[in-house]
Formats: sequence, structure tokens, C-alpha cells
Amino acid sequence: MPHTRDAPKPVPVEERLFSLVLALLATQSGLTKNEILSTVQGYRQQYSDGGNNASLERQFERDKDNIRELGVPLETIEQPGEPGNNQSMRYRIPKGEYELPSDVRFTAAELSLLSLAATVWREGSLSGQSQRAMTKLRSLGIEPDEPIIGYAPRLRTREGSFEPLDAALERRAVVTFPYLKPGERAPRIRTAAPLALVQHEGRWHLFARDVDVDDTRTFLLSRIVGDVKQTGEISEPGERDYAADAIRGLRAVSASQHATVEVRPGTDAAARLGNRYQGTSTGSADVLTIPYLDLNILADELAGFGPEVFVLDPPALVEAVVARLNDVVDAHREEDPRG
Repeated sequence: MPHTRDAPKPVPVEERLFSLVLALLATQSGLTKNEILSTVQGYRQQYSDGGNNASLERQFERDKDNIRELGVPLETIEQPGEPGNNQSMRYRIPKGEYELPSDVRFTAAELSLLSLAATVWREGSLSGQSQRAMTKLRSLGIEPDEPIIGYAPRLRTREGSFEPLDAALERRAVVTFPYLKPGERAPRIRTAAPLALVQHEGRWHLFARDVDVDDTRTFLLSRIVGDVKQTGEISEPGERDYAADAIRGLRAVSASQHATVEVRPGTDAAARLGNRYQGTSTGSADVLTIPYLDLNILADELAGFGPEVFVLDPPALVEAVVARLNDVVDAHREEDPRG
């Protein structure tokens, strides 16, 4: 009986993005797409030397967007005489732009905690898989610039619904789950046939066929507020790149909605938002234009910056941010024993 090799075990998305960031930090000259796909953990398991890697290249394109949305400064370098050639283009993350600002200072207690964390990080940040990837890069004549220890990508943890949805997607199983939309008092049970799980603007979304309306819908995983259950029904999706369809739709919505905000220079808001969005400076403030997918999510983020951000437009966003700030004030009044 002929021996068949088991299919490679899927690498978790966070691990793939983590490995990509480490690899791009490890070289000043950058890596080509082919070098990334053939060496980096999460890609190389699916890479076919001399074969068709089109789906893997599409995955890399989505991953590039994901890490940029997380605030990682990913650069592209075109080779002299080859403008626009994606195969010869090199990618890198400049270490100087991914380090803490020089004026950041820590207390003695904070430094002790950071030293302890760094010790744990040093033991675990370069796994055996990462070490093998570095060895393979050297075999290609690319010498990684070390040390790369201490650079931790800022990746979000996944919602609890991710794993059961991912399992259902693999089995093509129809699922039900309670879904709570902003403004609704109670969640509604939704029945859906998963087509893709995608990350957009740092958040996970389920792209699925909504069984009740027989049309595709996109669900934000953070709004799934209970157990995901398989119904026993099997869905037979067509052969197409549903992840690309989902990302295309999400980007179209973001491109059609824009907010205008003022940000105080030199603040945490300026550092975080300024790296992600275009803007102009008036001297006393930076005015940013922010495309957004979901008004409530953006309101949560902007309200978290407090007085560092002033929302100018649209009016619905202004009201949403003010409402959140008033809720904070009211909550603190209730906790104040002096009344």
C-alpha cells in the first residue's frame, strides 16, 4: 500500500504574522516575496518550489495589510531598473521606526518588570521553527541582522468564537450563534454557512451565507456573544477566493465612510493614529481623515484617547463619542462616596 504524506498542519494566523514580523525585522536589505514564502513559518509549509503559489501570494498580500493596520511600519523597496516588478521587490521593517521613542523613560520598578518580561521573552521568542527559518535565510545568502529578540508584534488575541468557526469552516458545516448588534437589547440567533474568516482593521470577521436571508453577510466576531454550534447541515460553497471577496467588500465600506478628527501633537493618540491615517498639521493640532468600517467601533477607540482627540465630523460620530465620555463621567460619579 503506497504511503501518503499527511497534509501539513495549519499554522495559527497569529504565529504566521509573528514569524513574518520577526523575519522582516531580521534583515536591513529586506526579503523578496519568494524568499518570504519559502522560508517563513506559516507560508513555507504550503509553498511549492516551482509550482503554483497563487493562493499563498494572496495570503501574503492580506497579511501585509494586516500588520500595517496594526501599526507595524512595513516598507517596500523596488530594485533599480525594475520598477513595479513585484517578484524582485523587497520587504522590510526598519528597526528604528519600530522601537520606543527616545524620550520614553521608565521608573526603577517598571524597569524591573520589563527585565523580567524580557527574560521570559528571550526564552520563547525564537522557537525551533524560527531558528530553522533563520538558518534557511542564511543558506540563501541572506544574513539576518541580530539581535531581533525583544521585538514583539502587537497582535490582537482572537475571540472565543474563532476556533469553533474555523472548525466549521474546515468541515463546511452550518452554524448558529447569538449576535448582538449595537443598539439592540438582546442578541438574535443567526444561522450561517461560513465561507471565510478574515482580519480587517485589526479585527476578525466571519464572511458567510446568512441562511435566513439566503445572501452573504459579514459578522464581527466580537459581537458573537455566546456559543457557536454546528447544526449538522453541510454547506457546499463554490470554488472561489471568498476571503478576497470579504476583504474587498470591507474595504469598499471603509472607503465610503470618513471621519475628521483633531489630534493633539506629541500624544499617544498622535503616535497611534498618525501612523495609520493621512492628515495635515495646523500647528496646535493634527487634523486626520479616518476611513472607517463601523461607527461604534471607531467611537470606542476615539473615546479611549480622552482629551487627546476632538471629533469634528460626522455628527453621528461626535454624538457617539460624547455619549461614551458622559458614561465614563457618570460611572465615576456613582463610585464617588462624596456624591
